[in-house]
Amino acid sequence: MGFLSVLSYAQQIVKERVHPGDLVVDATMGTGVDTLFLARLVGERGHVAAFDIQHEALGLTEERLHAALGVDGAKHVALRHASHAGMAALLPPSWLGQTAAVMFNLGFLPVAEADKSVMTEPDTTLSALEGALSLLRPGGVLSVVLYPGHDGGDREAAAVEAWAEQLPAHAGQAVVYRMVQRQHAPYVIAIEKR
Repeated sequence: MGFLSVLSYAQQIVKERVHPGDLVVDATMGTGVDTLFLARLVGERGHVAAFDIQHEALGLTEERLHAALGVDGAKHVALRHASHAGMAALLPPSWLGQTAAVMFNLGFLPVAEADKSVMTEPDTTLSALEGALSLLRPGGVLSVVLYPGHDGGDREAAAVEAWAEQLPAHAGQAVVYRMVQRQHAPYVIAIEKR
């Protein structure tokens, strides 16, 4: 049995903390893989908020949700055409300190025809991470999949790692899951809120 992929690892740490009926966030919906994963975890009694700045991402995610859950089965998922940097301000106050998990999968939209110049940026991502911490309940988790192998991804990964390293221990604990032999391979930073 091999190690988990970075995407599987990110989902595993979230799966261990999320229960039916919980509030969860997909900060960077992309094609909706994590949005659907979260929707299944929380069930119809829970709520999922998913964010992306690209209309194409919303369309792809909606298609994925409807194919897997049906139109009625996806009613507990809110897709928002907005930056992850503003997610904490866009969610109802009842989500602050009550959210079970926030997932980030950084970089660009992973489809062949996507504009690769549209990608997450260090400044907005760091703002989003601060917002995510304010949303999390104690024991809640934040997962961030980073891609240092593409242009710009290396700067963003370094900024996120520096942010996680300076996080006070009383606020949360951070771990890194990465393949140490491949410097530019994707990796995960996970944070558990205290």
